[in-house]
Amino acid sequence: MIAILSIKAKYVKEILNGNKKYEFRKASFKRDVRSILVYATKPVGRIVCMLQVGDIIEDYPKVLWRDFNKFSGMDKKEFFAYFGNRDKGTAIEIKSVMEFSEQINPNELIPNFVAPQSWSYIPTELLNEYLLNNGWQIAA
Repeated sequence: MIAILSIKAKYVKEILNGNKKYEFRKASFKRDVRSILVYATKPVGRIVCMLQVGDIIEDYPKVLWRDFNKFSGMDKKEFFAYFGNRDKGTAIEIKSVMEFSEQINPNELIPNFVAPQSWSYIPTELLNEYLLNNGWQIAA
């Protein structure tokens, strides 16, 4: 199972340039997810990369900020504005990033695609089939 996550384009840039090593979420996701497709929000509106997931840490936002702010890709004001008055948050470690040489139109991968507000999921086989049908090499 692969998760699809909407991330603002400015934060996607931070991921791609290596400054953002953790993605923060108000809610957690299925623990068996090891890969995330990143949908960069408009004006990009494309799936631009795939992340390999490391540790998933749930804690108080102030603890997440204390432990991971150097790798957050955001400033303190943005971080706490995002979490608002939430008691818990999730930090998802980004172990590695595979940027797609050609960004994927999400409607070609998932008919009637709607950018997820939190998470959506697709079977690994669906992604592999799409990539193979579009000339990509799949590692065994």
